[in-house]
Amino acid sequence: MSVIDRGAVARRALLIRIAVIAVLAVVVGIAAVLVGPTEAHAVVDPTPPTPPTAPGGDGLSVEINGPNGAPSSAIVTLIGITLLSVAPALLLMMTSFTKIFVVLAMVRNALGLPSIPPNQVLAGLALFLSLFIMAPVLTDVNEIAVQPYLNGEIDVTAAFDLASGPLRTFMLANTREEDLALLTRVSGAENPENPDDVPMLTLIPSFMISELRAAFIIGFVIFVPFLVIDLVVSSALMSMGMMMLPPVMISLPFKILLFVLVDGWALVITSLVSSYQGGG
Repeated sequence: MSVIDRGAVARRALLIRIAVIAVLAVVVGIAAVLVGPTEAHAVVDPTPPTPPTAPGGDGLSVEINGPNGAPSSAIVTLIGITLLSVAPALLLMMTSFTKIFVVLAMVRNALGLPSIPPNQVLAGLALFLSLFIMAPVLTDVNEIAVQPYLNGEIDVTAAFDLASGPLRTFMLANTREEDLALLTRVSGAENPENPDDVPMLTLIPSFMISELRAAFIIGFVIFVPFLVIDLVVSSALMSMGMMMLPPVMISLPFKILLFVLVDGWALVITSLVSSYQGGG
């Protein structure tokens, strides 16, 4: 047998001995576990269930305030999410947004520009003008309702009642009595003795009707000078025999020029802001 064969046989024998030793070690370990003390593997009886306790009060109660009387963070988060979901409706119904947006849209149509400025620009301008007009009202709501509620001085019911006060004052100052009488008559309710007795379900649609009426009046005033320009341009084209030329193509530059010369945006915004008595 050569030296190489003897070396291979020696390595094979060494591997066999190592495998036998490993098997013996595993067998010894298993035997030690099986024959070890039985206390560690004793069966423990399960703990019996605790019987239910009787409720302490008459029914289920939910505490919305924290330990110091202030509302808990979960309640504040829930109220914030709720306000975000109803914010578009509140913005349309109880602020000056509707009137401002309608007037700006009428200005765009009077100029003969159906898509310039786009709706996003008009809505953004109307939103910030509404915040500017409603700033005193929102400040009053924050001071008399929101901050006392967050500090735990009043509960949520009192906070809603106090917050509706400035909004009611703003809407009553910009709502016609005829619209209030119309909604009161339609609802079949009795006439309120004073403005404080008008319910919010009657005041809010009355306020919206008054806002739309005022917006259409301002829109009519804006349309008149541009209508005159259209009539003059149409008459000039007819007299020159240019019947196939659209009058809008000729009158549009004159409309834009007139609007820029009189600083039309400033006039429109000034008239909108000054038309509110309870806002700013």
